[in-house]
Amino acid sequence: MGTADQRDRGREDRGWLRGAPPPPWVRVLPPALLVAVCVAELVSPHPLDIGFLLGAIPSLAVLSYGPVATAVFGAVIIVLLYVPPLQLNHPGNTDLLTITFVAILSVVVSLVRSRRDAHLVTVRTVAEAAQLAVLPPLPERVGPVHCAALYRAAQRETLVGGDFFDVRAGPYGVRTVMGDVQGHGLSAVSTVASLLGAFRETVLDERDLKSAAARLDRRLVVDSAQTAHAELFATALLLEFSADADAVRLTSCGHPHPFLLRDAKAVELVLEPGAPLGLGFFEISPPQICTVQLERGDRLFLGSDGITESRDGTGAFYPLAERLTTLAQEGPADLTDRVWEDLLRFCTAVRDDVTMLVLTPDVQGERGEDS
Repeated sequence: MGTADQRDRGREDRGWLRGAPPPPWVRVLPPALLVAVCVAELVSPHPLDIGFLLGAIPSLAVLSYGPVATAVFGAVIIVLLYVPPLQLNHPGNTDLLTITFVAILSVVVSLVRSRRDAHLVTVRTVAEAAQLAVLPPLPERVGPVHCAALYRAAQRETLVGGDFFDVRAGPYGVRTVMGDVQGHGLSAVSTVASLLGAFRETVLDERDLKSAAARLDRRLVVDSAQTAHAELFATALLLEFSADADAVRLTSCGHPHPFLLRDAKAVELVLEPGAPLGLGFFEISPPQICTVQLERGDRLFLGSDGITESRDGTGAFYPLAERLTTLAQEGPADLTDRVWEDLLRFCTAVRDDVTMLVLTPDVQGERGEDS
């Protein structure tokens, strides 16, 4: 998931009326209308009462042209009113003053719009940079592990929501985290940033996954204590690959189970989860560690509850295991895209953050069955 892809998706989600650049036909409309009126008047054997359409051209130009171009359109229209072959109703003083006033007003509106758009571009650029600093694009490969991800935030016009993930190489192997904090949208971004920062420290400092999970839990407990009635909590799934990527250790803090894709089948790896992070129950209900032996060609699919808890019109949950088995032959990047497209067809609306992560370890030899 590259930076350009994330920004392009943000522009697509905004749409034209939400601040994205107008579609090409909007820019073509003013000159097209101008040419159409002139041609119609020239080819018609009788005068046509359509000169009033010229008055709309400066107003249309405001939508996609700057003040200079809008002024040019206004000046051309005023000149055309007095071209004899066009016979544009022989305008009087009232007609001329009306069109001149509309043209001048359109130039002023275009100037205001251009300055506002420039300001919005600056604001969005800063906001996108800040969000991408929290959740930077995932590299295609981290150590011996190939990565592919898809992230769709529930809140429109944002790149980061309540879901988070990362893959990092450290002295104890390649580690992965996927999590989901309470709530979604921009209100959850600070918690996401805090947990990701803690995870990146654990990659360097903590020797085992249980200690890494404990550190994430402690980070969230401390953050909650600093805010009255914060009640912050998060689910998380942590993975650690061996040096030669022939085994993976997993632990879950209340997060949906991952899937192992092997031989065109999707097998759910049922983990014994611990308590979600931040509730203060980590010592009482710590997560258990599970080790899975990997074979060449194996892939791990991690997904958020935005997938598993999505429903269709009848209230049925999205059948992720069944869909993964059907799509297991797809490449990693294609797999995430196909699952997303299938989810949109299945659900009446996706109202939560949706995150998918496909990890393909570069196993060098054949190993035995899962343990």
